[in-house]
Amino acid sequence: MKTTLLHTSPITITTQQGKQYSLPLSYELFGPGLHTAPIVLVNHALTGNSTVAGEKGWWKDAIGNGKPIDTGRYTVIAFNIPGNGYDGSLIDTPQDFTTKDIAQLFNLALQSLGINQLYAIIGGSLGGAIAWEMLYQENNLAQYFVPIATDWKTTDWLYSQCLVQDFLLNQEEKPLQKARIHAMLCYRTPESLNQRFDNTTHEEKEVRKSEDWLNFHGERLNERFTLSAYKMMNHLLSNIKTVIPNEEAFEKLAKIQANIHLVSVDSDLFFTEKEDQKTYQGIQKFKKNINHHTIQSIHGHDAFLMEYEQLNNILNKIF
Repeated sequence: MKTTLLHTSPITITTQQGKQYSLPLSYELFGPGLHTAPIVLVNHALTGNSTVAGEKGWWKDAIGNGKPIDTGRYTVIAFNIPGNGYDGSLIDTPQDFTTKDIAQLFNLALQSLGINQLYAIIGGSLGGAIAWEMLYQENNLAQYFVPIATDWKTTDWLYSQCLVQDFLLNQEEKPLQKARIHAMLCYRTPESLNQRFDNTTHEEKEVRKSEDWLNFHGERLNERFTLSAYKMMNHLLSNIKTVIPNEEAFEKLAKIQANIHLVSVDSDLFFTEKEDQKTYQGIQKFKKNINHHTIQSIHGHDAFLMEYEQLNNILNKIF
């Protein structure tokens, strides 16, 4: 199912920091050819990429032939966030960008491909935050919007975690591994780890199994990701929006024309369900076509990549 990595022509923008860039965006297509079926845009998470379906697709349980997002019925497109390194391109000046800039690049890339209307935009975590901003900029872009385990703003809690990540990413020894270990503790919950490892020890390595598991995730990410890419994605996560979540902000978000389906994880420590409830209640005052769904899990933020039965039940109602 996976196609060759494709590229747009270079797209020129002036970022929020006043820097000018001309960047081609890499992307992949799944399902029917472009402009032959309704189009679904999928935005990847922090260490994800454009391979959302197929044998190695990170969302292959939700996207594919006969899956909730059926590639027999929909054309699925996914861009790589510039600087994630999946297409071999890196950005060494992450401070020049915010999620608003990435959203503008994605919107301009869609226009360059002749896509003026999407059936749906779906994004998890960082990808969902970019999707919020895309629709904030282009209110009529999609019929449906499904932000999953995400938010339209960087909360103080999230910013604090990004600050710790930045500190670890600037260490001299094993920076990426250290940052990933800390991140895994944000993506999961105490209950998830305690239930999984139950204070047991890896006899051969003579360390707790929980420590071995964390070290494994640190080393594995180091094998497939670069320090530059991690710094870029972490910087974007810390700069989603800086507005106060008040009634004026919700009124502006309510101008998004799409049917919004918020999807939260009840145990998410990263993007909390409580923040989604505030968003749902705030926007509902001005816009009625908004719904809130909850995935119940002990696993925290990563549940949106683990609890596929619950997620697929939600997606089936939308698609």
